[in-house]
Amino acid sequence: MSGPNGPDRQSDAEGQRGKAMSSEAAGRVYGQHSGYRKLKAYQVAELLYDFTCRFCTRYVPRTDRHHDQMVQAARSGYQNIAEGSEDSATSKKLEMNLTNVARASLDEARKDYIKHLATLGLRHWQEDEAIFSEARNLRPKTLEEAAAWGNRPGAAQPAEERAANLGAILAGQAHWLTERLLDRHARDFEAGGGFSERLYRARTGQSGRSVSSVASAKTQRRTDKTD
Repeated sequence: MSGPNGPDRQSDAEGQRGKAMSSEAAGRVYGQHSGYRKLKAYQVAELLYDFTCRFCTRYVPRTDRHHDQMVQAARSGYQNIAEGSEDSATSKKLEMNLTNVARASLDEARKDYIKHLATLGLRHWQEDEAIFSEARNLRPKTLEEAAAWGNRPGAAQPAEERAANLGAILAGQAHWLTERLLDRHARDFEAGGGFSERLYRARTGQSGRSVSSVASAKTQRRTDKTD
């Protein structure tokens, strides 16, 4: 139910924040940035975090150091994607660095789930198994959907085995999507450069190619001097 303090108020506030940097100058200087909530990598990584919190609450005692380790690895995944997207306004390098941290954290989360299975003597499903394909193709949109699949009544596998394998698969999917995001960062950087080049273009009105040409010329002059 929406009201003065409900979802409508929150959405309006988010919309207003999104329009704060709406000038043409801001667009030229800061470029396209943020918008991380629309990234598939962020969406899956955030779902993985919610799923991991639920999994650890149910299956990993808080006294076990792996509880915090798994939660923090999953949190680092989605959080660094978001921070990198925000920081891309003034640092493409920082965006790529943080996205790479997210990538490593998501792989750590995947390994933690696999280790949990091995520790308890539960099966780690392989790619050629039908149950693995079923879990991989599930692609849940919500935590409730993922939890319902893991706790399906009458399933041949124990609920903990299903949950841990689904967690490992979600982490693997988030990791792959984050690698795709890194690939896009690289292509964007080659095409348009970073913040310094945007500043130069904003002041001179030159295109990205012109800036690259100027940068190459300056580099060549410095090389000539050292020679």
